Amino acid sequence: MLPTVIGVSLVTTVAADVTMVLAEQGRSPSGTIAGDRFVAAAETVGYRTGSTAPLTKTITPHLLVASPQALPADVVEQVRRAAGVTSVEVVDAARALVGGRRVGVLGVEPSTFRAYTPEASARSDPLWRNVSSGDVAISFTMGQDGGVPLASWTRIGGQAHDESVRVGAYATMGIDEVDAVVSHTMAQTIGMPAGNAMLISAPHTDLAKLRKRLAKLLPEGTKTATLESRFDGPTVPGGLPSGAPGRVMTAEQVGAVIGAAESKIGMPYVWGGESDREGGYDCSGLVQYAFARAGIKMPRTADIQAFAGWRMPYSQAQPGDLLTWKNDPTFNGVSHIAIYLGNNKMVVAPHTGTTVQIQTVYMRNFWGAIRVNPRLAARK
Repeated sequence: MLPTVIGVSLVTTVAADVTMVLAEQGRSPSGTIAGDRFVAAAETVGYRTGSTAPLTKTITPHLLVASPQALPADVVEQVRRAAGVTSVEVVDAARALVGGRRVGVLGVEPSTFRAYTPEASARSDPLWRNVSSGDVAISFTMGQDGGVPLASWTRIGGQAHDESVRVGAYATMGIDEVDAVVSHTMAQTIGMPAGNAMLISAPHTDLAKLRKRLAKLLPEGTKTATLESRFDGPTVPGGLPSGAPGRVMTAEQVGAVIGAAESKIGMPYVWGGESDREGGYDCSGLVQYAFARAGIKMPRTADIQAFAGWRMPYSQAQPGDLLTWKNDPTFNGVSHIAIYLGNNKMVVAPHTGTTVQIQTVYMRNFWGAIRVNPRLAARK
């Protein structure tokens, strides 16, 4: 979870002292943004196409630094010169309302920031031209599951000020809990704090030691998070344990998880929802709620929940396991999740316009079943 502080007219996101998740670099998933079928065409009357510099290389960010206010220029320069740091990208970071939902938003310089995103997004010139023109790029899951259509116009901002902007693209930016990206100019228009965050690339460096060194340079109240690369394969190396206490769920915990999830059948799907207070649940919000009722701390989003245990084929799934799918064509991570009930049935919050329900398991885009390790889940 990311703590928040009050900043200008928005609630500013600052990274907690926990690991965030970075979409895998260097791989273009099938059906990606290539061909730009997830980028809106510039056909709106009065629309002025922006321009961006061509992509020359991609850069893997390893740390995210965020502060309640602008980072001093001399501090940024000291970070650039720190041992092990190869590049730094300054951005604006805040939680803002986009289409009526409060999400993580970055204000960026499209020509340079694009290099820090997953390859499929980085290589799309139309995507970054649209952002430069004043569009907002949102995550595929926010668009599809949250019901925000591509090329539609939506409101973005905070309590003090907001603007009507066009949804110019669906694309992953690779950082967990960041679901929208705009240009620096648009960020300032809606009142986001300027230059209060930065991405740091530091390959072949001990990140824990680097974070300690940076803590001595950064202003009080600044937070730093490690960006963890995803990978395919077993989520926990070494194979499934034979049942060591605390490493797999007990029968009582499985029953509590399933009972809690089934108690929400009929509740509306609400993108970003994780409680009755919000009026409903999304797929990962339902998982987090159900596991919490069994005393298991689960991360918030499906892409991180998928790495909270051992991955195995569906044929080995047991009641209480998580089922995962890669439905997002703009990146290589898990984007949908459900709880297995047994007998080819699952309880799930499907998408906008539906309710929490029991469904028959389907295999399209299926990635794997996850046998949850409670100890590992609590560390995610």
